[in-house]
Amino acid sequence: MGERTTVIGTILAVVFQNEENGYTVARIVTDDGEPVTVVGCIPCAAPGEELILTGRYTTHPQHGEQFAADEVERHMPTGETEILNYLASGVVRGIGPATAQKLVDRFGADTLDVLDGEPEKLKTIKGITDKRAREIAESWHELAGLRRVLDFLTKYDLPVGLAMQLFRRYGADAMDALRRNPYLLSGEAFGVDFSVSDEIALSMGFSGDSSCRTEAGVLFELSHNEQSGGHVFLPREKLVAATAQLLDGDTDTVEKALDDLLERGSVVQEQVANVEGCYLRRCHEAETYVCTRVRAMLADKPDKLRGAKKIIDEIERGQGIEYAPLQRQAVELAAQEELLILTGGPGTGKTTSVRGIVALFERMGLDVLLCAPTGRAAKRMGELCGKEAQTIHRLLGMSWNEQTGDVTFTKNEKEPLEADAVIVDETSMVDLALMRALLAALRPGCRLVLVGDPDQLPSVGAGNVFGDLIRSERVATVALKDIFRQAERSAIVRSAHLVNEGRLPELQNTAASDFFFLPRRDSARLVDTVVELCRTRLPEKMHIPAESIQVLTATRKGDTGTAALNRALQAALNPAGMGRREKRFGDLVFREGDRVMQTRNDYDVLWEREDGTAGAGIFNGDVGKILQIDPSGELISIAFDDRVATYTADMLAELDMAYAMTVHKAQGSEYRAVIFVSAPAAPGLMVRGVLYTAITRARELLILVGDDVSLGKMAANDRRTRRYSGLRWRLGNGGTV
Repeated sequence: MGERTTVIGTILAVVFQNEENGYTVARIVTDDGEPVTVVGCIPCAAPGEELILTGRYTTHPQHGEQFAADEVERHMPTGETEILNYLASGVVRGIGPATAQKLVDRFGADTLDVLDGEPEKLKTIKGITDKRAREIAESWHELAGLRRVLDFLTKYDLPVGLAMQLFRRYGADAMDALRRNPYLLSGEAFGVDFSVSDEIALSMGFSGDSSCRTEAGVLFELSHNEQSGGHVFLPREKLVAATAQLLDGDTDTVEKALDDLLERGSVVQEQVANVEGCYLRRCHEAETYVCTRVRAMLADKPDKLRGAKKIIDEIERGQGIEYAPLQRQAVELAAQEELLILTGGPGTGKTTSVRGIVALFERMGLDVLLCAPTGRAAKRMGELCGKEAQTIHRLLGMSWNEQTGDVTFTKNEKEPLEADAVIVDETSMVDLALMRALLAALRPGCRLVLVGDPDQLPSVGAGNVFGDLIRSERVATVALKDIFRQAERSAIVRSAHLVNEGRLPELQNTAASDFFFLPRRDSARLVDTVVELCRTRLPEKMHIPAESIQVLTATRKGDTGTAALNRALQAALNPAGMGRREKRFGDLVFREGDRVMQTRNDYDVLWEREDGTAGAGIFNGDVGKILQIDPSGELISIAFDDRVATYTADMLAELDMAYAMTVHKAQGSEYRAVIFVSAPAAPGLMVRGVLYTAITRARELLILVGDDVSLGKMAANDRRTRRYSGLRWRLGNGGTV
């Protein structure tokens, strides 16, 4: 790759442009008369524009030399020829080559000034009616508005992709909206860190005690605690104190801003148990909706199934098994209840019970749908039950509303699922918003069976829905506890249950075990051991390829966190060279063949399957493999199971390496082999739920590498991070809706 340099030139032609993210391939002519092909993020580029580009020359095997620009300064055309080329390109709706020629013939070098300030003069040109003049002026106004937003974002080093999001929401007035309130950038739709928008606002002259700053701080605290802590609401006292600390201000100012937000309905305050709970409006609506629907399902008892005992006996014979008492109780309750919860740890027979419930429902003539929160969990559920299962998002027909920036579902109260029964696996991962969407899509009388392990970590998103439903003691629940003899032979299963009881796993290794402990106190030696296990020992001795091994750890930070482990594993399993192209982004180098993980929900990523079906959306925690990096380094193809998505270079901010990942990110997934790194971490991560969840991710082999003292601390520590949620309280006798 060549040295970094600057090129100045005028666009001759736009070869390709992605309207979603601004990725552009254009041909320019430099001031020296040299033709150059440019690739980079240049939204709304059009012939005639002057560009000042900074980047590097690269060589494409098919298209030859290209200039990959990572910094772009743009200037509108000034000469008549450039203005003609610009307008003739179709960049302004309503102006084609012929009209562009008429405009330039009439107004010359002042054409763009006329469009900008005196569009009524367009009517003086033959063929342009009053209506058409207004339409052209509106289109020009929109384009000018978008360019102003692009210039603004570039000035503050913000990603240009934000311009398209802002423009979709605010249209041509996006820049005016930013000038009125730059803190809108830190709203949920755009996700810019509050410190960034605060710096921008203060540089624009906003005072430290302005109402929009204080209100933005309150909303940011609610949103931040929802996303990072899983809180559905915050107690008023805590919210006020946290916001005052964020803004380095006084609590009286925050109290007033909060009252103003309450008056406008942006925040909802309600007494929850013994605290004054402050909710973002959508969180309050979601919680009260879930409560209302659950109460309705509890009140609506299905007709009793005649001959249920005989039918279940026949199902047992058909499956060649005899249900344990609790398994049989689960199947019987499924016939009697509209809403049922089935829980249990590994080896307790949840899958057998679910198979029995599916068979019972089908014998009753019910249309049954199976689903789970993640693609991997859905795939495993389908394989175990012998029936297709989907992700909840796919089942509900998730889509992305470009105008509002919201997730929407095609299946809802107006168009419910065509199902008489829905069974959800890994329900502990389902957050409040997704549960609301699922319940909204169930037609009245539809049965719902929620299956999961309440001892695993709670959902990444806000709420603790599964735990709240169980602890409310209002929903019929069967908790499978007995470990079946066949499962008991597995040291993985035994270890999980020992940890759940607060005890250490049996760390003495046996030759025929599916569980091993390798003591390593020194962090450098620990990392070397993990690398050696993945690179040679497991592939050669256990015949488990590296791509079937997942390294898990409690933390991202430190010598044994995911960042350090991923660097070491990438160097060992997918080293530089070997003819693999790579792209540096921040501290990471992404290389063809790397295992990567999406770190946030992105509903705009387009993907395609081999059979030609296509869709959009790659979600937080999805793991893929980099197939190809374009020689320019601007396009990256990634395979996520059976879907291939194309990323542009600026989207690499959404990816991380996935040779090693935190236990939280591994929720809902199962791996042929798991290596769990046991080492000291932050107190909040040294808890039983993290260790238990890590152990239960392993299907065939579990290896604990590290410090037995840390393992002991985790097993003994059953402290669960409290989440502020009102669902359990609402479902109880004292709860209101």
